[in-house]
Amino acid sequence: MPANALKYAEVLGSRMAYRDEGAGPAVLFQHGNPTSSYLWRNIIPHVSGQARCIAPDLIGMGASDKPEISYRVEDQARYFDAFMDSLELEDVVLVLHDWGSALGLDWARRNAGRVRGIVLMEFIWPIPTWLDADPRGRDAFKAFRSEGGRKLLIDDNAFIEQVLPGGVVRTLTQEEMNAYRAPFLTTASREPLYRFPNDLPIAGAPVDIWAMAQAYQAWLFETDVPKLFFWADPGAIISPARAAFLSRELKSCKSVPLGAGRHFVQEDHPELIGQEIATWLGTLPAPDRMSVTDHALAV
Repeated sequence: MPANALKYAEVLGSRMAYRDEGAGPAVLFQHGNPTSSYLWRNIIPHVSGQARCIAPDLIGMGASDKPEISYRVEDQARYFDAFMDSLELEDVVLVLHDWGSALGLDWARRNAGRVRGIVLMEFIWPIPTWLDADPRGRDAFKAFRSEGGRKLLIDDNAFIEQVLPGGVVRTLTQEEMNAYRAPFLTTASREPLYRFPNDLPIAGAPVDIWAMAQAYQAWLFETDVPKLFFWADPGAIISPARAAFLSRELKSCKSVPLGAGRHFVQEDHPELIGQEIATWLGTLPAPDRMSVTDHALAV
């Protein structure tokens, strides 16, 4: 996406950057850790011909401001909520990944009347025990939550340099790696990269995030809001076995296997994801309120 597509919203005294492409009903693409709106660069072009595609950078990430806050998930949720209100988004389709899914599903549970559809991939759920966590990443995440976690994530920048490329089947180019590195070149800028792994809801902790995840998971299984669910093999947060369970149990859900993939499936399957989203959007009922989501009226 061209650099001139970057816009800014004033949110709680800071600026949040976002990409804004196309016209029509609003589709919000929300990244997680340690990425940015750059994650969606090869997907949005498939969708922007029929929708207004909005891809925010979470506070402290991408080109957004980096205020001096704790960067716990509760902080991220406050900024995410305020961003959604600042753009007056109604009848929005949420395309969610990683921590973007926790923020987006929590918001959707509390604002169900504003949600037209949900697209999920590698999304965060309350993991009952450490034995249920991805065995390939279990030791790393235990280390991130240990006494030495700050050194690994702040000093060594392990989430960018190890977890990110390890979550992609293909090899990321140096240009791509540098784009992901750019927001976190200093140790002071890496606090979000430390906080997110430490807030991952596993075995009941942290208590507040566990409760949040339990609540939005219950809502997700109850709601008839249309859903599009992508999954990969072997996956990371979502294994093929859990994908099969979700495909059976989620209401009004189309399940799409992507093939070989780990966590950052957008880097391995952008064309398939983009084309499937574009096709699926055409099956949704027309939005009830176009006055604020139809970007064509705002330009």
